[in-house]
Amino acid sequence: MTGPSFHRPVPLRPMPVFEAHDLGCLRGERAVFAGLSFRLQAGGLLLLTGPNGAGKSSLLRMLAGLLRPAAGGLTWDGAEVWDDLGAHHERLRYLGHGEAVKPPLTVAEDLRFWASLRGAGPAEVDRALERFALSGLAGRPGRLLSAGQKRRLALARVTLGPAALWLLDEPTVGLDAASVERLAAAVAEHRARRGMAAIATHIGFPGEDAQVLAVDDFPPIPVEAEALEEGAW
Repeated sequence: MTGPSFHRPVPLRPMPVFEAHDLGCLRGERAVFAGLSFRLQAGGLLLLTGPNGAGKSSLLRMLAGLLRPAAGGLTWDGAEVWDDLGAHHERLRYLGHGEAVKPPLTVAEDLRFWASLRGAGPAEVDRALERFALSGLAGRPGRLLSAGQKRRLALARVTLGPAALWLLDEPTVGLDAASVERLAAAVAEHRARRGMAAIATHIGFPGEDAQVLAVDDFPPIPVEAEALEEGAW
């Protein structure tokens, strides 16, 4: 008779924290917002709201490491994002206003291409097709897709391969009610796996315990044109 066996507990995966510290944004020579801060933890959802021109898209590009802030900083677990942009890009999925659908590729070919870049297998491709009701369109080339179908294909790409952070710019544009529900379910599942998401929206987005950040609550600090030229920001 053998005695009881004891196993070391499996350590939990680290719980990342994504933070913005007093961000400022310039578009051309126009100040868009200033002093913007937030803290987003694993499993969190941040909704970026505000009228057109408030800077929602610019902020998302900043969070994706595609636009440098004019002031402030971004950190991932305390480390400045801009010190290792390669690592930051590997941990996120970014979807802007464009779907980037290649006209000659079929829906399935498009997803298989992106899956190959992200280490995702055929099962993930099939699941992405099913998740966004694209299975019946798998053999259809991109040039024959409607605007809503292209949007669903672009969203399906976001789900391929592991990524801690999803950044989605007005992802519900062009979607019908059923597709919005499918997207909300995908985001909820991502959060349940300790993923985090930041979503720009002007009509709201379903999600439990979502933080709402109104970008227009951070008006720019008036500065003289000469100061901008000298890099005061």
